[in-house]
Amino acid sequence: MLAAQRQARILEEVQRTGGVRVNDLTRLLGVSDMTVRRDLDVLDSRGLLTKVHGGATVRRAGSTDEPAFTVKAEMEQPAKDAIARTAAALVRPGTAIGISGGSTTYTLARHLVGVPDLTVVTNSLRVADVLHAHESASPGNNQTVILTGGMRTPSEALVGPIAVQAIRTLHLDQVFLGVYGMDAAAGYTSPNLMESETNRALVAAARNLVVVADHTKWGVVGLSAFAGLGEAAVLVSDDGLPREAREVLVEEVGELVLAERDD
Repeated sequence: MLAAQRQARILEEVQRTGGVRVNDLTRLLGVSDMTVRRDLDVLDSRGLLTKVHGGATVRRAGSTDEPAFTVKAEMEQPAKDAIARTAAALVRPGTAIGISGGSTTYTLARHLVGVPDLTVVTNSLRVADVLHAHESASPGNNQTVILTGGMRTPSEALVGPIAVQAIRTLHLDQVFLGVYGMDAAAGYTSPNLMESETNRALVAAARNLVVVADHTKWGVVGLSAFAGLGEAAVLVSDDGLPREAREVLVEEVGELVLAERDD
């Protein structure tokens, strides 16, 4: 097993159980405790978990903690890919859509490269890069990509007054929004005040709001709320979403769709 595969397996165990012991991981992975400890050091340095004596625990984020895009992109990859595939099926050729910043929306963009005559407005540098790269490779695809201006966040999103002003003039058929957290009381939240304001503009521009969020986002609350749960016409999550979350969301959102992960 490659180091990256071991580390992904360790992260899955930490997310599933909340904490792991070195001894348990050595048996699970069939490697030495020194190898496990090195893997835990790597994951801790990337901010993906917290190393403790004898093992590791889930990294508890504060309401203003904003991981870098590269860190978020490594987390819950099967869930994000399942969500992205499911959400991409909602997009129709010839429509105008908005895509917010985030690792789940970045994965979504990779599933949209073949949709013809699509106009995409985004404040995500990563999303724009994916779509522009495919446009250059397939010039007959006829996709139009509009990147807002603004200040760059750790999650590679452009936010602030310039981004908000650009979005406020638009009317979009659909907006696909990634979130930092979703909670029964707080709604959809962000740790970044300017990103939250930019997300509000995207919500206001949408005829149809689709939130894409994996199961780990439930119960997480960022500093600033930008929409209530019920403002989403569709919420696409994955089949790891806990029962209590499903019960709340079925009552609140227009439609809850749970994508099946290929674990």
